Amino acid sequence: MGLLDEARKLSVYTAYNTNVDAITYLKGETVQRLIDEFGAEAVEGRMEDYPREINEPLDFVARLVHALKTGKPMAVPLVNEELHEWFDSHFEYDVERMGGQAGIIANLLANLDFNRVIVYTPHLAKKQALMFVDRPNLFYPVVEGGRLTFRHPREAYREGDPVKVNRIFEFRAGTTFKLGSETVTVPFSGRFIVSARFESIRIYTEPELKPFLPEIGEAVDGAILSGYQGIKLRYSDGRDANHYLKEAKKDILLLKRERDVKVHLEFASIQNRELRKKVIYNLFPLVDSVGMDEAEIAHVLNALGYSKLAERIFTYNRIEDTVLGGKILVDEMNLEVLQIHTIYYIMYITHADNPLSEGELRQSLELATTLAATRASLGEIKSPADVRVGTGVPYNERGEYVKLRFEEAKRRLRTREYKIVIIPTRLVKNPVSTVGLGDTISAGAFTSYLAMLKKKGAL
Repeated sequence: MGLLDEARKLSVYTAYNTNVDAITYLKGETVQRLIDEFGAEAVEGRMEDYPREINEPLDFVARLVHALKTGKPMAVPLVNEELHEWFDSHFEYDVERMGGQAGIIANLLANLDFNRVIVYTPHLAKKQALMFVDRPNLFYPVVEGGRLTFRHPREAYREGDPVKVNRIFEFRAGTTFKLGSETVTVPFSGRFIVSARFESIRIYTEPELKPFLPEIGEAVDGAILSGYQGIKLRYSDGRDANHYLKEAKKDILLLKRERDVKVHLEFASIQNRELRKKVIYNLFPLVDSVGMDEAEIAHVLNALGYSKLAERIFTYNRIEDTVLGGKILVDEMNLEVLQIHTIYYIMYITHADNPLSEGELRQSLELATTLAATRASLGEIKSPADVRVGTGVPYNERGEYVKLRFEEAKRRLRTREYKIVIIPTRLVKNPVSTVGLGDTISAGAFTSYLAMLKKKGAL
């Protein structure tokens, strides 16, 4: 893995979202018990309402059953803090571990033995801090005596900080249960995430650390920022999304002030269209790279006013539409690179003047899917040597179909002004876990992209 060795020479900053992932491996009888508790009719009625957030238990059961019927991974925000007790009384969690894009990526890069990984989260309770891997290359920025210092996250926690718990329900293809007279068989393995969105958890950089962001920007080769989906439109203290997005913009500009460090934004599902639009228009134009899945690109296009194209992506999932949508996004947001990851393929879309060749971009995606296959096989990557496991995972059975459809799309669309590459994913038949696979792909793609730019003297 020569490219991984190059990438491991890098130093990376990652912020903002970390949480505790409480994972349950769903069985058919557990789902059946939930349906029976509320009644199939009530569940089906609420499924038709399609609640966008979870205010009461029936909202959760309806959206969970919908996810199981389609076999598609979904995340729905939990806005009622009082439901903690209901969940804890109904489920025994099989695993509790690091969650949140920034936390997952920090642990991954630290375990892969990157030169230096600096992770920042505004909330660092002891329970959260202990979920960071015990590696000497992992640091948390701390201001002491008016100077910037770095400690391991386990030594930097603060008593009294809130902890964010996301509940993740992993489901397996073939699981069956009854919904009234219908027998449901889950078509694909995936996960249903109940993400806690509470007032106490906010996405920002603490005022005392903010002036030191240019110093952090100088100390790293790239930054991976995520967690903006946790911003709320309005808060009870009078602050709103505009306040936090204004501060987020300042953070990016400060990171880039002394050196134009490359910044990747990992985009995650934002249910509220107004908030989605604010994140896109405020932050996308300031970053160099964005990563997302195919559902997220459809959401973004919808927010930008391309509702018919978004609908086509949602309905038909055609590569041609995704390429077209990606081109629009790269142009309208002036992105250097857009990375789209799906269950069957990963794609890069850049402008034709990108310093990397299509072959090099393909190499970057190869490393990304190999890392994800390793994580899916083992549950976690604990050292660079683990990555050999991923190289042994075959490409998915739709690989040739993906290539064929991609070539067709390129013929039908104007692509001369772009470099567009696609590779099939390496797909693990029975993954140990699917949590964090998108983050692993994005971190692997972005860091290997940086490594190749650096080697060419273009960083």
